[in-house]
Amino acid sequence: MIRYRRLILTLILLPLTNHGAHAQDRPIGFSTPSKNIACQFFTDNGQGALRCDIMNMETRPPRPANCELEYGHAFEMSAKGSAGRSCVGDTIMDPSLPVLVYGEVWQRAGFTCRSEQTGLTCFNAMQHGFSLARAEQKVF
Repeated sequence: MIRYRRLILTLILLPLTNHGAHAQDRPIGFSTPSKNIACQFFTDNGQGALRCDIMNMETRPPRPANCELEYGHAFEMSAKGSAGRSCVGDTIMDPSLPVLVYGEVWQRAGFTCRSEQTGLTCFNAMQHGFSLARAEQKVF
């Protein structure tokens, strides 16, 4: 019976040892004060990428025929590539993201984002990017 209890206790405690969340596991990014837009920085094969999601928009663009997931709310760009809308089946909205106060700038790995009451503008080192607001979204 004692061995059985030890086994149960070990199985319960095992996930809590050396596998817990670490500060560096938190997402890198921010949300806007309205909580309508969130952005996260990722690395993929050593190259940086930025994705921003906008939840509430006045109009959504039509979904392309080659997209079987959600379309219109997610915007992505690489550090030196073009920007665009993405076909995604998830969201990067995360309540643990810090708020980028209106008038403040966020920068990381060649990306720059500026939060304003009128919306969010992000661009990369090649000056490609997007402007996101409830009324209109632009890719440049």
